[in-house]
Amino acid sequence: MLKAIRNMKNIRTWFITGASKGLGLILVKQLLEAGQNVAATSRDLDALITAVGITAPNFLPLQVDLGNEDSVGCAIHQANLAFKSIDVVINNAGYGIGGSIEELSDRETRNSFEINVFGTLNVIRLVMPYMRSQMSGHIINISSIAGITAMTGWSVYAATKYSIVGLSEVLAQDVAEFGVKVTVVAPGAFRTNFLHPDSINVAKHTISEYTTMHRAQEMLLKNDGKQSGDPEKAAAAIIDTAHMENPPLYLLLGEDAYNRAMAKLDKLKADYLLNEELSKAMAYNG
Repeated sequence: MLKAIRNMKNIRTWFITGASKGLGLILVKQLLEAGQNVAATSRDLDALITAVGITAPNFLPLQVDLGNEDSVGCAIHQANLAFKSIDVVINNAGYGIGGSIEELSDRETRNSFEINVFGTLNVIRLVMPYMRSQMSGHIINISSIAGITAMTGWSVYAATKYSIVGLSEVLAQDVAEFGVKVTVVAPGAFRTNFLHPDSINVAKHTISEYTTMHRAQEMLLKNDGKQSGDPEKAAAAIIDTAHMENPPLYLLLGEDAYNRAMAKLDKLKADYLLNEELSKAMAYNG
């Protein structure tokens, strides 16, 4: 797959958020190696430039506050001005947040939604006029397997990622008439910096009674650097998806993600069938 990426002939413009580390950085490097035009965003411009490690005419690093519409709009305008189109958007920026709903403060919760959800919405809202005008484009939203089936201790994170799945499903229907495609990606555990302290937050106020949840959190955080997923392969798969004539709406990445999603399907079906009679008995009589 990586070989296929290097042999790409069609030059496209890619707009990638959260590009200074993790999956976003790997995407940028693979695309630049393939000769693609890349506009990449980060809150820290110097960190982004240092992480990518090159300067090239086809690389446009941008300092962006995703929670600020003006900042997002300016970045998208600069990318379109530099490369004359925006063909693929990858909404990758986000961070993990652990804790029960009771433990997480209103501010901690809102900050998570600000980046994980509202930042994504800002990019979509402000890039769509360009894609509508060119009658083409592909929006790829990075969710998580936690956005399909969540684990104890990650309620707010799951809520943000479920939001990404839901908005992507409807967005795909809304923009189809403009030739714009949508894919929502649900990765499992990949060996990135996601579990590093600078990428994941845990509730500042903890409640000792949540013993089972805290043990589960500790076990997950101990997997840092031991995840089975290869992020280079994940990035290549996402890029490959953007070159499909009919890309999938849902893209599960990792055997763990696939297995968890299939188990969730079985559970949903069982629960729905269990209440079939009651569900269908809600109409007015007569």
